Amino acid sequence: MSDRDRTSRFGGPKGGGRGKDRDRNPHGKPHQGRSEGRPEGRSQGGGRPSWRDRDGKGGRGHGKGHGKGEGPVILYGWHPVTMALANPQRRIRKLFVTENAERRLAEEKIDTRVAPELVHPGDIDRRLGPDAVHQGLLVEADPLPGLHLDELPQDGVVLVLDQITDPHNVGAILRSAAAFGAKAIITTGRHSPEATGVLAKSASGALELVPIVEVPNLHRALNEMNDAGFLTVGLDSEGQGDLAAVPLRAPLALVLGAEGKGLRQLTRETCAVVARMDMPGAIKSLNVSNAAVLALYIGTSRLGLMG
Repeated sequence: MSDRDRTSRFGGPKGGGRGKDRDRNPHGKPHQGRSEGRPEGRSQGGGRPSWRDRDGKGGRGHGKGHGKGEGPVILYGWHPVTMALANPQRRIRKLFVTENAERRLAEEKIDTRVAPELVHPGDIDRRLGPDAVHQGLLVEADPLPGLHLDELPQDGVVLVLDQITDPHNVGAILRSAAAFGAKAIITTGRHSPEATGVLAKSASGALELVPIVEVPNLHRALNEMNDAGFLTVGLDSEGQGDLAAVPLRAPLALVLGAEGKGLRQLTRETCAVVARMDMPGAIKSLNVSNAAVLALYIGTSRLGLMG
């Protein structure tokens, strides 16, 4: 039976189209279209882990709630999917693969953990949208088990995201956090992207490496972190001193503001220190994901965590 005659596992007739060779290409252009965001939408069942601490005021735990839906997390692309398959804490519900992806998985001796379902690349295109570079792999999985706010490690750096909403930026920040050994990322339950789809693809597997602590109230969470001994440093172009010169110590929390508007006023007031990152060029501000890289480099270097 030919590919053309087979019935799609996703419920429609098989087809090729623009995505016919997509699974053969391990490198894709950055996602730009709206259609790629579909896996993150609530119409796809949500799937973002929802975290609450023991008294319901913050932190992270595997669970449902915050109105995020009870459906699966959607992961696609070679690195997000293979890292999820390698993560024993990630429960895999379904794995959809194209013939090329199935062959590559076998060649690299990757344990799929569940029986793969063979599909045509066009089926995954229709599920995700034509701009998603899925490389012939799509997983439906459960959210990861959680970490409570009061369980944050005391020996390194964490990042705190103040209502950063772009999934590409949050994914890139996760990737940088994994590269610099950050212990966790703290974000808000609202005004933040879901830990699935585009974010996971942009994170390139880092979603499996860096715990995300979702809190309903960032002001309260920062106060708890201050009380727990964290040095909370808000990053702002109007900060009192250069981050490279401000005294730093572990545990260190670097707080990044949203695209465009930066840190909210209450967040600024709650941070123990508000610092800037001085630039030698004419442009004095960076995209938030680039700012995260620089802040992580400065923070980890000055704490002696680079080597």
